[in-house]
Amino acid sequence: MSKRLLRGELVEEITARVLDGRLPADARINEVHLAAELGVSRTPLREALIGLADRGLLVAAPGRGFLVAPFDPDEARRLYPLIAELEALALRWTSPLELASLPDALDSIADEMTASADLPATDDRWHELLTSRCANPHLLRLIEQTKPLLKRYETAYFSGRDRLAESVAEHREIADALRADDLTGASALLVRNWVKALSYLKRS
Repeated sequence: MSKRLLRGELVEEITARVLDGRLPADARINEVHLAAELGVSRTPLREALIGLADRGLLVAAPGRGFLVAPFDPDEARRLYPLIAELEALALRWTSPLELASLPDALDSIADEMTASADLPATDDRWHELLTSRCANPHLLRLIEQTKPLLKRYETAYFSGRDRLAESVAEHREIADALRADDLTGASALLVRNWVKALSYLKRS
C-alpha cells in the first residue's frame, strides 16, 4: 500500500471518528495511542492530522498537538449558506441534458429517506447525486472537503420526524423543478432547503 493511499484512508477514518463522536468536540488527539490503534507510524498519521486541520475539522494547538474543533454556532451560520451556494453553482455547471436524467433517481432516494435508519447518510446520497454530473471537478472537490464540517450538526437537524417530512417535500420540489427544466427555480429551492436546515438547527 502506498503512503499516499494510506494517508487517504487515515483521513477518512479520523473524519469518521470525529463525525460519530468517538473523537468528541474539544478532545485532544493522542497521536501515540491513535497511531498504535490504527496500526500506522506517526509520520503518516501526522500528515493526515495536518490535512484535517487545514480543512477545519481539527485545530492545531501550539504545545498541545491537535484538538477536535469545538462546536460553534457561528461556524454553522457560515457553512450552511456556503454549501447552499456551492451546490447551486454545481447545478449551473451541469448540462441541461444531465440534469434532466436525475429527477427519478432523486425521488427514489427521497422515498428512502422516510424510512431510513440513517437520515443524514441518505440525505448525503441525494445531494451527492444532485451534484454528481457537475462538469467542474474543482468545485466538486471543494464541496466534498467542506461538507464534513457540517456533519456534527446534522444529528440535531434530523432529530425531528416532523422536519423530516418537510425536508423530503423540499427535495421533491427540487427534483420537480429539474423535471420542468427550471434551473433557476431548482437552484433557489436548493438554497432554501439548506438555509431552512440552519434555522431548525438553531432551535435544537
